[in-house]
Amino acid sequence: MSDQRNSTIQTLRRLWPYVRPHRARMTVVLSATMLAMLCGLGIPLLTQRIVDGPIQNKETGPLPWLILGVLLLGLGEAVLFYIRRKVVARPAAEVEARMRFDLYQHLQRLPVAFHDRWQSGQLLSRATNDLTTVRRFVAFAIVFLIVNSLVVLIGLGIIAALSPWLLIVSLCGALPLIVISYFFEAKFKVVARKAQDQAGDLTTTVEESVLGIRVLKAFGRGPELSKRFLAQARELRTTELHKISILASLWSVLIVLPELSIAGMLGVGAIGIVNGWMTVGTLVAAVAVSAYLRWPIDSIGWLLAETNQAASALERYWEVIDSPVTVTGPATPVPLPAPVRGHVRFEGVRFAFEDGREVLSGVDLDLRPGETLALVGATGSGKTTLTALVPRLADVTGGRITIDGVDVRDFSLEDLRTVVGTAFEEPVLFSASVTENVGLGVPDVSEAAVREALRVAKAEEFVDALPWGLATRIGEQGLSLSGGQRQRLALARAVVGKPAVLVLDDPLSALDVHTEAEVEGALRRVLRDTTALVVAHRSSTVQLADRVALLVDGRIEAIGSHRELLDTNEEYKRLLSSMDDDLIEEEVAS
Repeated sequence: MSDQRNSTIQTLRRLWPYVRPHRARMTVVLSATMLAMLCGLGIPLLTQRIVDGPIQNKETGPLPWLILGVLLLGLGEAVLFYIRRKVVARPAAEVEARMRFDLYQHLQRLPVAFHDRWQSGQLLSRATNDLTTVRRFVAFAIVFLIVNSLVVLIGLGIIAALSPWLLIVSLCGALPLIVISYFFEAKFKVVARKAQDQAGDLTTTVEESVLGIRVLKAFGRGPELSKRFLAQARELRTTELHKISILASLWSVLIVLPELSIAGMLGVGAIGIVNGWMTVGTLVAAVAVSAYLRWPIDSIGWLLAETNQAASALERYWEVIDSPVTVTGPATPVPLPAPVRGHVRFEGVRFAFEDGREVLSGVDLDLRPGETLALVGATGSGKTTLTALVPRLADVTGGRITIDGVDVRDFSLEDLRTVVGTAFEEPVLFSASVTENVGLGVPDVSEAAVREALRVAKAEEFVDALPWGLATRIGEQGLSLSGGQRQRLALARAVVGKPAVLVLDDPLSALDVHTEAEVEGALRRVLRDTTALVVAHRSSTVQLADRVALLVDGRIEAIGSHRELLDTNEEYKRLLSSMDDDLIEEEVAS
């Protein structure tokens, strides 16, 4: 349990760099809160003066001044609490915003392999729910945990000054409270972490259901997924009820023990008054102080629970932040050659996943400037992995890739991804305008450049037919468009910056025959001046290439022109026949 407490403290201490820039405001918040609580503690002492003075002696002279003192203390308490609320809002919100920005920025820098492993719902819950918990901790829990602990100590000191006997009675209730709170705190943290993880899983299910609604409806799997969602929701509800059960047990103890202390104080005080060693005013003041300490004492359990929830949220946050960025730019990047010719070489390239499974086993390729090379291979042969290595979406685990003789790892990532344009098999579009989607990789792209890229992708006609043309927002993931339209926009995005190297992963797979022929014609013109590596899953795509490389089990088995491989390589002929039987028969016949 001590290890768990140390872990909680260490986790919370890592929050300090985010809080440090706001330490002046947080000092004001702590001071205002402390002074407000002291104003509340001062009222019982004035009450003692009123009872033992004007009431007992039947003197009304000092009474107005004492009552005025009570009013001023009450007013001061209210004003100071207002100041606390006003001042704490900005630092708490800025801490949350800064942490969310750092998380988002880190997610952008993490390699694709990280995102393949993590559920998007888990990442989303860390960026939203967990950071909201941290903001509540900064704005409220940490402030009152410090202040209320000090107020309880000061209150006990006041009771000791009034009567040591009454202090002993108070401690008989306070000491068991500390032990019980310690026990419940450790138990609550485990359950809180479990609830946060389950909430992340539930978020993933909701997100996948929304994004895949067409598939679910088409296959009639909505009810089945609803059952899964209901089962996850019930698990989360059970965990939340367990949390509530722990808090309820703690709260019952927090309520009973102070009540017993007050009862004990009344008993001891009555004996003291009867025997003459305690005044009525002293007893009234001590009981009033104990009553005022009820909220600081009662809140400690809840504040410890909030602290543990914040610690669990921060642990989940640091899990992502501490994930290493494995694809980074060099300390001293090599500048791009002027001009970039686009000579791409793969020299003994190897790639293995983190589990040790090797996908590429010594790939050697030489793409001459302006050459288009089609990459053909069976499913799982490593084609997509090979294309991901050029723009460094992942890094080689052996060998190297060069552009114009320079290792791609020696360029800055920004320069490299300016030189290398990419279009993936699955086109990803964002909830933004057509111009913003096409010009994603080219800041301040002109409308003329966007239109030229759209013409290459044969997308200008359908874009102009949209309600607001280039300014039309195309919706989340572009689901308002057809598959072919999305793919053409993704292709336009790849060519808009006129990169020296193009990496295209089956760029024509979602196009109909007529559109495919048109795009092929436009692509031929673009590819004349660009070095291109094209993953081909269709025989028509192969026709775009100057040469074809056959990838088998992570190795280049054969390379040559389409006609050469068709005549000499049975594996290539078999792969092509599975792509398009009609075309292969025509080729063989000729």
